[in-house]
Amino acid sequence: MSKTNRIDWFPARNWIKEVNLKSVRSDLLAGLTGAIIVLPQGVAFAMIAGLPPIHGLYAAMIIPIVAAFFGSSRHLISGPTVPISLIVFSTVSQYTEPGTVDFVSLAIVVTLVAGIIQFLLGLAKLGAMVNFISQSVIIGFTAGAAVLIITTQLKSLLGIDIPRGMSFVNTWIELFQRINELNPIVFGIGLCALVIAVLIKLIHPLIPNLLLAMILSSLAAYFFFRDDSSLVLVGELPSGLPHFTLPKVNFGQLESIVPNAFAIALLGLIQSVAIGRSIASKTGHRINANQEFIGQGLANIASSFFSGYAGSGSFTRTAINKSAGAVTPLAAVFAALFLLLSLSHVAPLAAYLPITVLSGLIIMVAFSLIDFQHIKKLFLTSRRESSVMVLTFLSALFLELSYAIYIGVFFSLILYLRQTSRPRFVMISPDPENQRHMFVSVDKYKLETCPQLMIIRIEGSLFFGAIEHVADKLDELFKREEKHLLIVSNNINLIDNSGAEFIVDEVQKWAKNGKQIYFCGLKLRSREFLRSGGYVEEMGKERFFGNKEHAVEEIYKELNRDVCNECKVQLFRECPRHVE
Repeated sequence: MSKTNRIDWFPARNWIKEVNLKSVRSDLLAGLTGAIIVLPQGVAFAMIAGLPPIHGLYAAMIIPIVAAFFGSSRHLISGPTVPISLIVFSTVSQYTEPGTVDFVSLAIVVTLVAGIIQFLLGLAKLGAMVNFISQSVIIGFTAGAAVLIITTQLKSLLGIDIPRGMSFVNTWIELFQRINELNPIVFGIGLCALVIAVLIKLIHPLIPNLLLAMILSSLAAYFFFRDDSSLVLVGELPSGLPHFTLPKVNFGQLESIVPNAFAIALLGLIQSVAIGRSIASKTGHRINANQEFIGQGLANIASSFFSGYAGSGSFTRTAINKSAGAVTPLAAVFAALFLLLSLSHVAPLAAYLPITVLSGLIIMVAFSLIDFQHIKKLFLTSRRESSVMVLTFLSALFLELSYAIYIGVFFSLILYLRQTSRPRFVMISPDPENQRHMFVSVDKYKLETCPQLMIIRIEGSLFFGAIEHVADKLDELFKREEKHLLIVSNNINLIDNSGAEFIVDEVQKWAKNGKQIYFCGLKLRSREFLRSGGYVEEMGKERFFGNKEHAVEEIYKELNRDVCNECKVQLFRECPRHVE
């Protein structure tokens, strides 16, 4: 088993031995920066999940520590994230009212189940499964989640009382119909927080813009509108350490929550591995996807035992952690400890934090999740990828959020299989304008072709799913007057047994009708496959050549000389009147 795929039950030993005074100093500074960043995020993301803010802070303490010791990335920072928070909300709100004790209890159970799923996937060494989730699915899902988050927060930002649990469309209809109820004070304070956060981020990305925006806008609300009853406050958070508590599992609900928990687990793993690989490409530290599955699973399991909820790798905090000079995963541990130490001082201040401030900041964070640059690239470069993205995006908005990932993955695989099942056929011919006599596309360069020999380049694989398409193409060629067909096979990536049997049948069919098929440039793997299966013997070794030039030289000997003597095309060097 390769080192990069082996599961290590205590991978931290690989970096602990590298810890020294210099690295600890760097990790302490990075950890302090990370704690300042995660403090407002933990509060805001918990609200997206429909949970009291303290549960976001508990998750931000427990998850990074466990993931640091049992994951494989040196710089990945895990914890609460916006997409995971939204799926938790959409899952649990189906069964109970957000913010209630039952809601918190079920969210913790969902976290436990998602962690167990991640852990089991890691044990089964299924880390490679994330490779089948295309970027277009992630972009579409994240954009859809961002729009949903913005939609859910607008009512708090505008001060309009809209019932929870309304669909995406109905929420917007309700907002438009009741826009005259907008509360200018509530909206002004929330908008102030949003603008401050954006301006600070533009000044310098490492300044804790969310924290400063919270403080400044809360101070403005306190000094100018403290007596306004329309300003709903978060309320004082409970202080102290998170306590070990066994999740209250209702086995009757397990069957219904497992599919959604699997979606949480899958999205968390995709995010974590993708971010880990992105950072690893810059640092040179390779990551083990199976190990990340184990680390993320244990982190979420631990979070559920300490009243936290589900989390995953965070791109923002990971990027800031690396920029702040983190050397080892101790930076994540220090960030969690700093957050823990600050909780007793921060908890009372939440009593002065207006909910509209959090809504404004959440909307800013959600908007930043929409990857406009890559969305534009997808529309410019690939109809297939852009259609997958759009379908995933619309599924996130109009169906259950957890289903959007499944739909996107299924649709992208269907389109991929459709593409791979339709190998491209390109007719080629020597270019008379090129001194090297290179073979190029006939259609592209408007070239003439030999009246006796067709040369086709096949781009793709000859497997069971492609047979029907290839058969249709060869039938079209069979109806032409040329009696010889050379298939240039350099770009045939794979041939399976069904494809090989089909090739044999075609060669024999053509031969019975006085026509011949030849092959050149087959890759070594395909040649060995056809030889070991006896397919070469069935077709005849004389049909296979190493390159186009040798193939044309030998096939030319089989052409009708009378036709060659009368031919005006004169494409090949072997032609009687060909001039070099």
